[in-house]
Amino acid sequence: MILVLRALGVGDLATAVPALRALRAGFPDRELVLAAPDWLTPLVDLVGGVDRVLPVTGLAPPDRPGPSPGIAVNLHGRGPQSHALLLAADPGRLFAFRCPSAGHPDGPEWDDAEHEVRRWCRLVDWYGLPAEPGDLALARPAPDRVPVGATVLHPGTKVPAKRWSPARFAAVARHLARTGHRVVVTGSPTERVVAEQVARRAGLPPTAVLAGRTGLTDLAALVAHARLVVSGDTGVAHLATAYGTPSVVLFGPVPPTRWGPPPDRPRHRVLWAGTGSELRWDGVGMHPTMAVLSVDQVLAETDEAERAVWDDGAVAA
Repeated sequence: MILVLRALGVGDLATAVPALRALRAGFPDRELVLAAPDWLTPLVDLVGGVDRVLPVTGLAPPDRPGPSPGIAVNLHGRGPQSHALLLAADPGRLFAFRCPSAGHPDGPEWDDAEHEVRRWCRLVDWYGLPAEPGDLALARPAPDRVPVGATVLHPGTKVPAKRWSPARFAAVARHLARTGHRVVVTGSPTERVVAEQVARRAGLPPTAVLAGRTGLTDLAALVAHARLVVSGDTGVAHLATAYGTPSVVLFGPVPPTRWGPPPDRPRHRVLWAGTGSELRWDGVGMHPTMAVLSVDQVLAETDEAERAVWDDGAVAA
């Protein structure tokens, strides 16, 4: 058995897809088990190649650990806590970044500035399993319960510093709706209030608010069959990359060089104001690097994202 730890969220799983596929290709006859939150299972199914999910909550030991793995792979972090969790499973071998304090002097050195996708590709490559960083596509669910061709605005994120103002999201939604887009607003159940605020300010009907009403498979289907996605640096942005759906992603304070879409895909646009080192921040709420991004900038990038799709079609024709 190959046991892989990635006990995080949607975007985190999406960035680990190339490394997971390299493990699958390298060990085609072994059971590949992913230790991850149980609620991520529908998305794991869209990755393909994973035999089962071992439910974990954060770095707490699983309720039913099962047999010792032949190989444990840390796609979660640099250690020592994540290393210790896997070492407690008594694997025959650990694939992980070098962490002597966790009793693991093997492996490559961690690089804080590295892009998340390339980080995990470099790790598995160090152990002889070549990974392709561009291999990010997910299986496309049928849009049985979601609209097709909608423009998805996702104003929420778990990190307050990464949130753009609901008023500005509403201004974007209002403009797009006036120019023929069918706009829907997504989010988690806890983000429904923000989504309703955006829809109300934009003059959208209550039916446009899908926050808290879509499971993970439905959300993936919505993004896979969407016209456009506008969001902050969060999981929905990674779904748009995985499905080639045109997107505009607002970054701050973390730069797109760490979590952004591949730079060679023009239909995925990023807005980044720089480090903001010259801007004062009290540590509460939206970071200044997000606050300086304007509605006009976002709308200009939506035009560029859609133009890139048209250009792709023209080349294909």
